[in-house]
Amino acid sequence: MLGVMSTSLSARTALGVLAVLGAGCFDVAAVSGERMPLTRQVDDWRDEVIYQILVDRFADGTPGNDHRVDRTSLARYQGGDWQGLIDHLDYFTALGVTTLWISPIVRNVDTDAGIDGYHGYWASDLAELNPHFGDLTTLRQFVRMAHERHLRVVLDIVTNHMGQMFYYDINQNGRPDDNVYGGGPSNGFQNPGGSGSTITRVTEYDPDYNLRTVVQSYTSLGPAGPAPVVFLDMPELFRTVPGWQRACPTGVSLEELPLSCNDWQAVLGTPEGYHRRGRIVSYANVNSQPGEQVMLGDFPGGLKDVATELPSVRRALIQAYARWVELLDLDGFRIDTLKHVEHGFWSEFAPAVRTRLARRGKTNFLMFGEAFDGDDALLGSYTAPGEMDSVFYFSQKFRVYRDVFQCEGPTRAVEALNQDRALHYGSVAQASGANAAPRDLLVNFFDNHDVPRFLAGVLDEDPAVCPDGRVTDDASLGRMRDRMHAALVYEFTEPGMPCVYYGTEQAFRGANDPSNREVLWDTGFDTQGATFTWIARLARIRREREALRRGSFTLRWTTDRTGTEEDAGMLAYERSTGAATVLVAINAHSEGASHTAWNGMGMPVSFAPGTVLVDRLGDGTRRFAVTTAGTVVVDLPPWQAVILVPDGT
Repeated sequence: MLGVMSTSLSARTALGVLAVLGAGCFDVAAVSGERMPLTRQVDDWRDEVIYQILVDRFADGTPGNDHRVDRTSLARYQGGDWQGLIDHLDYFTALGVTTLWISPIVRNVDTDAGIDGYHGYWASDLAELNPHFGDLTTLRQFVRMAHERHLRVVLDIVTNHMGQMFYYDINQNGRPDDNVYGGGPSNGFQNPGGSGSTITRVTEYDPDYNLRTVVQSYTSLGPAGPAPVVFLDMPELFRTVPGWQRACPTGVSLEELPLSCNDWQAVLGTPEGYHRRGRIVSYANVNSQPGEQVMLGDFPGGLKDVATELPSVRRALIQAYARWVELLDLDGFRIDTLKHVEHGFWSEFAPAVRTRLARRGKTNFLMFGEAFDGDDALLGSYTAPGEMDSVFYFSQKFRVYRDVFQCEGPTRAVEALNQDRALHYGSVAQASGANAAPRDLLVNFFDNHDVPRFLAGVLDEDPAVCPDGRVTDDASLGRMRDRMHAALVYEFTEPGMPCVYYGTEQAFRGANDPSNREVLWDTGFDTQGATFTWIARLARIRREREALRRGSFTLRWTTDRTGTEEDAGMLAYERSTGAATVLVAINAHSEGASHTAWNGMGMPVSFAPGTVLVDRLGDGTRRFAVTTAGTVVVDLPPWQAVILVPDGT
């Protein structure tokens, strides 16, 4: 039975939490840990190659914390942990990645409706670690050992919502009901998405968005005012009011608070800490900015939207995440659900965290955010002065990696997106942030935990638009692997930071969540596979050539042609530091060989006439000479690429 949660944790609750994983596994260190010396680990983030890790899916280093593991279902805990990361640091260095982005570390609602919080996005306490993954000592050891190998660590954090820790008692019967039946005329009691109709069937865990005010009560007699918010008391699932209520001293700045106190998050155990509007029904943007529901609504699945405009909530979130950096010596944040939080929050949160950490020695701290949206102007808005150093480049994911590399669309899309980048993203580095302009620090990706993997093929496009983008047999899988290898060349040689999602190097092909969250240790951590060695080669070339990391970007060839024309599918560009230039060419096309020429005109380049360009990506046998007119014709078979440098360099 579910009971009403009191305003503070009872002794019974404390014992219940301890009992979940055994007293020996309870993370006392997170309560008593001291601040660590903070260190600057990065000179220039443009040099980095990011590797995204879902900790629960990477490696199981400590079977003793495998509580509630169910390996028959990817929607349940699998058993990966921080010790597993420590055990495989050689794997990361062999792959050539330099920054490890790890999934959230804080305590989560353990399970809900048969699905577990293994991913970390259902926070229930921002001051405690998730014991499924280990303790503070192990996590500190992981960060320290990563730094010793020149690997940076970026932490995934969530500021938009907390896990489902309360329900709306719409019928006021004192218990959470999956179905609540109302009735009566359309009087605005509930109004999902502006339909004008009264909601007649809702769940008290996750009711639809209320356009007028907070979620409302409704009884047999009709509307009954705001629905009471009832916190759940389920300590065995970490589904409780956050915090052990360890009091902080008064009159002390956030920066000087003892790390052992946590009453700064008490507001998250009150109804006032949340918007209480119900779940988002409409994700519509207005003039490239999120609509009301995106900003104020609960995330589907009952994830409660935090009132981030409140000073007490902002204080809690600044303290929560700056504290973890001070406990662990982290190097950056990846920030979830960026577009669901108002700009005013980011312009306070980001400078406050940067300034606080810089005073303790952590400079060049990276913050990049995720706005799951193809609207390039919206993504760029979060790189305004005082906000993000970078964003996850979703518009490129759709317009280039899907439309060009998966669906063989015109490479002219690269040119159009490049023009948009110049318009929409910050051109000046954030004060006290990462030391490059946001437009040069975009996080490039095509696989992640929220989208089908590249090798799953295109699942939802019109076959007429993406005729050969589906994976149905071994032959089509092979073709898609060729395309992915070509896409990886672009990802590792374009401006910004490449981001490899764990498992891409093992040619994982899962579709939508949870199929795209496979267990990596089943592969035996193979370092000899075709995609692993391809990524390692690209990482090595990128590391050797400063122009591929920090150089300017000049498009030399794009085309609208996608058929049998001589340049169909060709894409070429130069990266240059002034002292050195690299030319990259890719044939993103299946019909046959293509080259960088049209109607007898070759591709203009910046190299001197007579220069012989040699391919660094292949075995060195591909060579191309620059003509006296300053042009070069690069011929490539389908889905092949070259990285060309002057012979002798």
